[in-house]
Amino acid sequence: MAYDVQQLLDMSQQQLDDLFRASPPGDIPHGEAEGTAIIAPGTRYTESIARIINFFGWQGKVFDAEKGLLKNKVSIFGVQAIVAKVSLGDSWLDGKPCIVLDYSDTSIVAQWIRDEIRLIGPGLYLGKVYWGKERLIDFCLKF
Repeated sequence: MAYDVQQLLDMSQQQLDDLFRASPPGDIPHGEAEGTAIIAPGTRYTESIARIINFFGWQGKVFDAEKGLLKNKVSIFGVQAIVAKVSLGDSWLDGKPCIVLDYSDTSIVAQWIRDEIRLIGPGLYLGKVYWGKERLIDFCLKF
């Protein structure tokens, strides 16, 4: 099944987790991706929160697969900042392969953050955000 961002915003946390568990890691992406934060999944607030975050805080990520790095697009101006190392690794959610976005050695402001992504459709990745070992939110990246 091909998913779109709106379908992900309409899913419950359990549905998002099940989709992530059922998906392959895919290839490490390259290029610019539009990002959508998924907070309070399955509630009437999810879409509004996503719009606010997208406008003021985080718009997505720019991947350089060759270098194994990415930069987040942040602020109202979409400034490319907050670097992460990108590699294949095992998911903290289920122990299966995923693409790990690790900020521990590349960012002072996000050094406790780890993202995991998996390919859920052509050019569409579903992600999990961890602070330390605690899960925070979900997000998606559309290339």
